[in-house]
Amino acid sequence: MYDPERGVACHGVVALLIAFFPPEGNNNASGVRVMTDGESIQVTIDDRTVTLSREQARELQDALGDAMTHKREFLHTAGEHREDGKYVVSRRSADSAGNTKVFDDFEQVRRLFERLPEEFTAEEVSRTGITGSRRHMLVRHFAEHPGFDCTIARRNPLTVEKTEGSAGAEGEPDPAAAD
Repeated sequence: MYDPERGVACHGVVALLIAFFPPEGNNNASGVRVMTDGESIQVTIDDRTVTLSREQARELQDALGDAMTHKREFLHTAGEHREDGKYVVSRRSADSAGNTKVFDDFEQVRRLFERLPEEFTAEEVSRTGITGSRRHMLVRHFAEHPGFDCTIARRNPLTVEKTEGSAGAEGEPDPAAAD
């Protein structure tokens, strides 16, 4: 981030701040400000300022990066929150593009799930424009991911039934608690 008051570029400053609070000058409507004197980094959020050494800032950046980019593997599928904000559903341990579906964010997956009927198969998923084996992969991912209230009702054809359950308001339970 660039500090126009001091003419100093803050390289390696917290990736989360950069991703979620894009600079407008160096101040923005979110109340976040990042400045450096070359030796330390000052992060101000609203009226609270924290001064970090460059080493502390790097450690914080690494920790936030790990929290923001998290891959969870389930029985047949995996879900990954990427650094660019996208959410990727893939077959577990698969490495070809044919085994993945990339969404703009987790909320897009949530909206897809909400549009599906109370009981659905890959056929209903295909009506949303998702084709091929990715349809079945998504049906399995919905059933395996704890953020979606549903279970596999039948295996042939693979059918998922929505249930009333424990998914949080955002649909993404605390990864540390669920792992």
